Amino acid sequence: MSKNSIGEFEEIVMLTVAVLYNDAYGITIKKEIEERLKRKVSVGAMRTALNRLEKKGFLSSEFGEATAVRGGKRKRYFKVTPYGKTALESVMETRKQLWDSIPDVAFDFKFS
Repeated sequence: MSKNSIGEFEEIVMLTVAVLYNDAYGITIKKEIEERLKRKVSVGAMRTALNRLEKKGFLSSEFGEATAVRGGKRKRYFKVTPYGKTALESVMETRKQLWDSIPDVAFDFKFS
């Protein structure tokens, strides 16, 4: 495995952070994944993935302003780093190479 290796859920989280760009914080990331992938995501799994990706250098974060709506709590916004973009591109290229290597007959089910 390369140093850019990421798991499927990490990939999904990073892609979602990129999709949301300036609005990527825990709850919006969770909601976007659940809506797009029709898949439940626990808050704990989300926090763990975000922390792990930030620790690996794939994401960076900063706190936004405190708001009365959140009882004075600040949101932590995430962005994909250049290193994270490289990791995502590596995963995309690996998947593309695999797809491109599948012989047509492999999915020709009329003979099965």
